[in-house]
Amino acid sequence: MNSTVFCPLIGNPWRLTTVTEQPPPKPGDSYVQSFARGLEVIRSFSTESAAQTLSEVAARSGLTRAGARRILLTLLTLGYVESDGKLFRLTPRILDLGFAYLSSMPIWNLAEPAMEALVEDVKESCSAAVLDGTDIVYVLRVHTHKIMSINLGVGSRLPACCTSLGRVLLSGLPDAEVRTRLRASRREALTRHTVTDENALFQRVQQAREQGWSLIDQELEEGLISIAVPLRGRDGRVVAALNISGQANRTSVGEMQTRFLPRLQQAAQAVSRMLASQRR
Repeated sequence: MNSTVFCPLIGNPWRLTTVTEQPPPKPGDSYVQSFARGLEVIRSFSTESAAQTLSEVAARSGLTRAGARRILLTLLTLGYVESDGKLFRLTPRILDLGFAYLSSMPIWNLAEPAMEALVEDVKESCSAAVLDGTDIVYVLRVHTHKIMSINLGVGSRLPACCTSLGRVLLSGLPDAEVRTRLRASRREALTRHTVTDENALFQRVQQAREQGWSLIDQELEEGLISIAVPLRGRDGRVVAALNISGQANRTSVGEMQTRFLPRLQQAAQAVSRMLASQRR
């Protein structure tokens, strides 16, 4: 069993593209363009592009070579980037930025022990995710064994509309906001089971809200089945979601509901109670 925690600024090992990007704000008194460009340079690094030349950084971040060079040299001076004279790489110091997010949210420290106990009990992998635009972002994962062909890890993004975690997270939003995000999503048929129609997806989000959980049967990937429940803060709002994933050839929909769902709900309720008891 192995658990990992998400650092939000590290590149994603795998990402399905969704229509989540908004037009950049126009520069003004409240918008620091150079800072925004610096973040784009940091975001240009990923598992596939862990080491990049100046030209590659410029191309991936949409900057000129001169602009990318100034930012890279600044990051180099501050210790967030290292270079061998040709290739640039992020350094471990970049984790400081991501851990500022983690330390501001007690949920991850509270959720990890409960998730580890759950995985030990059901012998299946467990994940926690939050909603970001039309995507979910994995923030914590406890593995038992690899069940997906894709290299999905913490920090990875997936479309909310075709994941159990995503539908649970969307169910915590008002209907109008759910509609807006579904329309903005790229609703691709990833498998022959994927639901892509906006109205059908809206109904499934409503169902997740009414029953308090969502089950996905091979919509994201052939052979993958998962079930998710919400994590709630002290005000009762959905702040994150937990799921259990398994292989459809050895775990049926019925077994997911009768065997795994009660245990998953117990773990989520325990974490939610701890969140509710936290001081503001």
